[in-house]
Amino acid sequence: MIEAAELIDNDFLRQFELKVDDQLAKIEYSLQERKIFLTKLEIPEPINKDDFEEEFLKMVFDSIKERNISVVPTSPQIAKFVRRHRAYKRMLPVGVRI
Repeated sequence: MIEAAELIDNDFLRQFELKVDDQLAKIEYSLQERKIFLTKLEIPEPINKDDFEEEFLKMVFDSIKERNISVVPTSPQIAKFVRRHRAYKRMLPVGVRI
């Protein structure tokens, strides 16, 4: 389901988007210097949240990793994801703990 979907970085609306079955999941962000602040995660109800949320966040973090910028998760859901996946903790800026 999610493997075939394409992650879109909508610069104009400052959000990552993933369209699945005519539903739009998104993560809003704010970009400042060499840091991206992930501020809000929205996943529509019809999409299976547990598996989908995990895969969607992995796609977003991998996309950010390619840009070589730091991530500051301000959303509780995204911070919880980082705590569960230690590999992504390396993407946090110096001094930020989760």
